[in-house]
Amino acid sequence: MDSSSTRRQATRQKLFEAAVTLIAEQGFSSTTVDEIAERAGVAKGTVYYNFASKTVLFEELLQHGIELLTASLQSAADENAERGGSHVDALDAMVRAGLDFISRYPSLTQLYVAELWRTNRAWQSTLMMVRQRAIAVIEAELRAGVAAQEFSGEIDIPLTASALFGMVLVAALDWQSYQPERSLEDVHAALSRLLQGRVGGTVASG
Repeated sequence: MDSSSTRRQATRQKLFEAAVTLIAEQGFSSTTVDEIAERAGVAKGTVYYNFASKTVLFEELLQHGIELLTASLQSAADENAERGGSHVDALDAMVRAGLDFISRYPSLTQLYVAELWRTNRAWQSTLMMVRQRAIAVIEAELRAGVAAQEFSGEIDIPLTASALFGMVLVAALDWQSYQPERSLEDVHAALSRLLQGRVGGTVASG
């Protein structure tokens, strides 16, 4: 990557960070391009040079963030496979990766959860698409676990994957907002016990 491309990526990253922080603080409608530029330490024209509008910036922001999360989940699954871990271990590693990601990007996660339930946004279809990419990583692990007879064949894979994804999001936001004194390891251990009992335990009793 040449120096101009590197600089542009750095600028876009600053704009992403500024936008997500401001929008989390005061909402999308109340956040102006001037404020985003000021927070990022760039000229207003730089925002429009990189993004056609505030709406495009926000849409790309959400997409960028969930794609980072998806990559983190996939990496956790791949590393578990390299260690020879079970499929329950892979799901547990994804839970840990999700918690770690959300602890590093809490404002982004708050925005994602808030926007997920809105139906009148220009970026709704994009949000649904990138959400499905993240959930597809979990679905693939569940299918592999069923094929290996580690999980019950009666598992509703799409719903279970969505439930696990939602569990991590909600639990992490609750942790960040209301129980910040708890460590990541402590929260992961609690969710791990839930996962082992509900997903792993289903197979053991099936």
